[in-house]
Amino acid sequence: MGVEVAVEGLTKTFGSQNIWSDVTFTLPVGEVSALLGPSGTGKSVFLKSLIGLIRPERGSIVIDGTDILQCTQRELYEVRKMFGVLFQDGALFGSMDLYDNVAFPLREHTKKSESEVRQIVMEKMELVGLLGAENKLPGEISGGMRKRAGLARSLVLNPEILLCDEPDSGLDPVRTAYLSQLILDINAQIDCTVLIVTHNINMARTVPDNLGMLFRKHLVMFGPREVLLTSDEPVVGQFLNGRRLGPIGMSEEKDEATMAAEAAMAEAGHSDGSPDEDVRGVIPQIRPTPGMPVRQGELRRRERVRNLMDDLPEPARRAILDELREYEASQQAS
Repeated sequence: MGVEVAVEGLTKTFGSQNIWSDVTFTLPVGEVSALLGPSGTGKSVFLKSLIGLIRPERGSIVIDGTDILQCTQRELYEVRKMFGVLFQDGALFGSMDLYDNVAFPLREHTKKSESEVRQIVMEKMELVGLLGAENKLPGEISGGMRKRAGLARSLVLNPEILLCDEPDSGLDPVRTAYLSQLILDINAQIDCTVLIVTHNINMARTVPDNLGMLFRKHLVMFGPREVLLTSDEPVVGQFLNGRRLGPIGMSEEKDEATMAAEAAMAEAGHSDGSPDEDVRGVIPQIRPTPGMPVRQGELRRRERVRNLMDDLPEPARRAILDELREYEASQQAS
């Protein structure tokens, strides 16, 4: 079962450059969450902070009761065993074949026999569609295959927390759809707490229970997916729709003059290729593959959002009530 990750007042700088300030939110037990934001907003830095690879200057990160910014190195080592991490580039050892890469955490952190290691490794390799490629080196396969090998390695210890840094990068849309399904199925099987960093809007709209967004060194929002997907915040609408018009620029800090010039061009009829359709709104979440266990995180989330209703914006509240009614109707039908 997953564990809660509570982040409060987190601030990180590199020298004089502030990356983000006063970030506060909680990853609920066993639920799937996703973090959005323009490139360069420190999302990967945030993931590395969660596992203690980067140390923020202020704030706390409490994982299963341990503040990893205050604990000893031995305590941090034990907390890290709870994590499975899929890094953005796969982070495989180039001199090891895929089998040894996936087996590495088992050999490092357990006393399992080689026959037990092999059984687990081959199971995870099959899960990510790499059975038959276990003897290849990372340099002999595509970037997408390296990413899937990294996912297999992140799963061999049955983690309580799974961090995925842009899991769709290097994958075509079809493989991304399979990967999205796989993440939900993994969550159903081992009930782990999941945090995904992604730029893939379809993945963000259909996979997570909760959504957050970083922009201009701050957390814009974090909460049930319905809140962000129905938000009228300009930065949220611009990001979800992939438009030039809005506060996000080629450099993150778009000034007022640039925004005014772009608005004038749009009013004059200039087309920049931005879609006319507004993709904001709540669409059905991916369900676990038939035959998978009931996703416990979904059940806990449903009860949790019932208690949040009075504090949510009206559009999010309506979307959640619609989802709850559909769920109750499906339960009665079955």
